[in-house]
Amino acid sequence: MLTAPSLQMSRRSLLAMAGAGLATAALPAQLFAQSGNNILIIASGQDIPNFDPHTATGYSASFFLRNVYDPLVRVSGNPPEPVPGLAESWTVSEDGKGYTFKLNPAAVFHSGNPVTADDVVFSFQRALALAEGNSWMIRDIVTPEGVTAVDPQTVQFDLAVPFAPFLQVLPWIFVVEKAAVEANEGGDDGKTWLMTNTAGSGPFNVARFQVGTLYHLARAENAWQPGGGNLDGVIWQIVRETATQRLMLQRGEAHVAVDLTSEDMDALQDAPSVVRIIEPEYRTFSIKMNTEKGPCADVNLRKAIAWATNYQAILDAAGYADLMVGPLPIGILGFNPDLEVPRTDLDKAREYLAKSAQPEGGFTLKMVHVSGLEQQRRWALIMLDSLKQLNIGLDIQPLNWPDMVALCQSPETFPDLFPVYQTANYGDPDNIAFAAYHSSRNGSWQNPVYSNPEVDALVEAGRSEIDTDKRIAIYGAFQEKVVADAPDIFGVLERRKLGMRDAVQGYSFTPVASNAIEAWPLSLG
Repeated sequence: MLTAPSLQMSRRSLLAMAGAGLATAALPAQLFAQSGNNILIIASGQDIPNFDPHTATGYSASFFLRNVYDPLVRVSGNPPEPVPGLAESWTVSEDGKGYTFKLNPAAVFHSGNPVTADDVVFSFQRALALAEGNSWMIRDIVTPEGVTAVDPQTVQFDLAVPFAPFLQVLPWIFVVEKAAVEANEGGDDGKTWLMTNTAGSGPFNVARFQVGTLYHLARAENAWQPGGGNLDGVIWQIVRETATQRLMLQRGEAHVAVDLTSEDMDALQDAPSVVRIIEPEYRTFSIKMNTEKGPCADVNLRKAIAWATNYQAILDAAGYADLMVGPLPIGILGFNPDLEVPRTDLDKAREYLAKSAQPEGGFTLKMVHVSGLEQQRRWALIMLDSLKQLNIGLDIQPLNWPDMVALCQSPETFPDLFPVYQTANYGDPDNIAFAAYHSSRNGSWQNPVYSNPEVDALVEAGRSEIDTDKRIAIYGAFQEKVVADAPDIFGVLERRKLGMRDAVQGYSFTPVASNAIEAWPLSLG
C-alpha cells in the first residue's frame, strides 16, 4: 500500500512523490514489454484523476477502479448481464426493494484481511456521504440505514424505492477496506489519503506511476478472483495523440489502444498482428452548453447554435457512427426515433438568433476539448465554421482531461461549449437521463450546469417505475422536454473502436465502458 506525503501538497506533487520508490521516474513502457514479464500495455489519452473509488470518474478512472477494487457484482457478456463479484450469490424480494447478497468467503483485501459485510456497508455509506463519483447511481435509491450487515458474510439492502437497474449499477460502487480508510480518515473521510493510496481487494494493485506518463498495476500477491489470465501486470500509458497510439500498436509497443479514430481503424485494416474491434455501444457524443452563465444561458441562442451546426460534417468526421436523435441512445428502452431534433437549417438558426439578446451576433464563445484527441479537435473546427454563419466567433482551447473536469465545478468556470463522450455504464435509459440531465449531477463533467425541475421529476419517475410501458411513456416526455430546453448539441453515437494485438487472449467485448479494460481475464500469448 502506498504512503501519502504532506496533505498540503498539490495532487501532482502527491502523485509524483507518493510511495517511497514506487512513484519515482517510471520506466518507459517499452522496457516493460522487453522485460520477459507478461505486462499488458494499454495506450490511452486520458490521465487517471485520482485513486478514490468513491470520487473518481471518467473512463480512465473506471479502468483503474475495475482492476484495483471489487464491487459486489460485475458485468459481463453482450448483452451485458450481472455476474458475481464480491457477492457469490444474491436473492431479490418480490416487491423489487429487498436484495440479499452472500459474500464469497475467499475474498480478501490487498492487506490480507477478509472482505466482510461491514466493509460493504461502510463503502456504500461513505459513497452516499461524499455524494461524488458514481454515487449518483444509487442516490435516493440506497439510504445509509437501508444497507445492513446481517452477519459477516451477508449484506441486506432495503431500497427506498423500487429500482429496476439496481444490479446493473452495482458494478460501479466499489468496496474499500473499512479499517484502512478509518485509520487514515484525516478529517475528510479519507479523501486526501485515497487520492494516492489504495484500500481494495481487486486482482491488481499500484506498483508505480508518474502523472501524465503511466500507471503500472501489478498482479496482487493474494489475488483471490477466479478465472484469471497470465498477466503479471498492466500499464496504462498516457499517449495523447491517437496516431501515436496506432503506431505503437503496429510496432508492438502497446497491446491495446483505446482512443483510435475512424481513420486510425482504416489504417489498421491490413496491419499484421493487429485485431480491430468495431462494435455498437450506448456511447453518446454531445456538446454541452453553459445554460446558466454567459451568452448560452439564452435558450434562443442555444437553439440558434443547434440549428446552425453542420451535423453531416460531424457524422463524416466520426466515421463509424450514427447521428443522435435527442438525448437517449438509439435502441435503448424508451428511445423515440421520431423525435424532432435540430438538423442543419440556417434560416431557423437565424430566426432563433433574432429572438436572442444578441440578434446580430458579433461575440466570441469559448470551447474546450481534450488535448490530443483528434476527433474532438475536428468537431471543434466544425463548430467554428458553423458559428461563423451566425457572425459568432469561437475560441478553441485544448486541455488535459483533469483540467476540463475542474472547469465543470461551477457555471462561472464552465466554458460556453464543452464536448463530452458518455458511455453507458448500464444498458438502461436511467444511466444517460440521470447522469447527464438531473440537476443533482451539477458540478460533474456529465452534467455541469443544466437544471430543470420538470426534467428532474421525469428522471426520478423513470428510475423508480418498474412497469415497462409506464417507463417508456415517462422517457418519451423526458426526451421532448430536454430537446425543448436545448442544453446540448446532440452529436453522434459512435461505435466503440479498439485496436488490439493478436497476442492478447481471453478478450470478450461487453458494450459497457469497454474502453475501461478489465485485465484480469486476459493473457498474453
